[in-house]
Amino acid sequence: MQKILVSRCLLGQRVRYDGGAHGPFDLLQRWQAEGRIVPLCPEVAGGLPTPRAPAEIAGGRGAAVLDGELPVLTDGGEDVTAEFVAGARIALELVAAHGIRIALLKARSPSCGNRENYDGSFSGVRVAGEGVTAAALRRGGVEVFSEEQLAEAAARLAELDAT
Repeated sequence: MQKILVSRCLLGQRVRYDGGAHGPFDLLQRWQAEGRIVPLCPEVAGGLPTPRAPAEIAGGRGAAVLDGELPVLTDGGEDVTAEFVAGARIALELVAAHGIRIALLKARSPSCGNRENYDGSFSGVRVAGEGVTAAALRRGGVEVFSEEQLAEAAARLAELDAT
C-alpha cells in the first residue's frame, strides 16, 4: 500500500499562515483511516509559528529559492528562506523514510504550490510557478498534486498500488 505526503492544512489542521485550515476532504479521511497519509506542514516543520506573516517568492519560483537565487520574504520584508528550505528538506526525509512517490499539497502556497503561486508583490497576482517544497519533491522524483487535482492524485495512487 502506497503512502502519500499530504499538507497538514488539507487535513483540517490549523497550520496555515493565518491560523486557518482547509478540508478535511472525504477521500483524505479515508486515506488517513487506511494509514496512507504522512502529514506535513513544511513551514511549521521548518521552524515558523502559526499564525505567521504571509510570505511569497518573487516570480513564484521555488526552484530558484532552492538554488540560492531568490529569497522567500514576508510582507514585512523578513527573510524566511532558511525555514522554507528546512521544511523542504524535512519533506524529502519523510519521502525517503516512507517510500513516498506522490504528494498532495496546498495549491498556491509558497511552500506547497505545484502549478501556480503568487508573484512576490503581495497583491494577489498569480503566476506559473511552484513552492519551495513542491520544487524539492519534484526534483526528488515525487509527483506533486494539489487539492484541486484530488481525482488525479487518487487515480495515480491506485495505479501505484496496482504495481
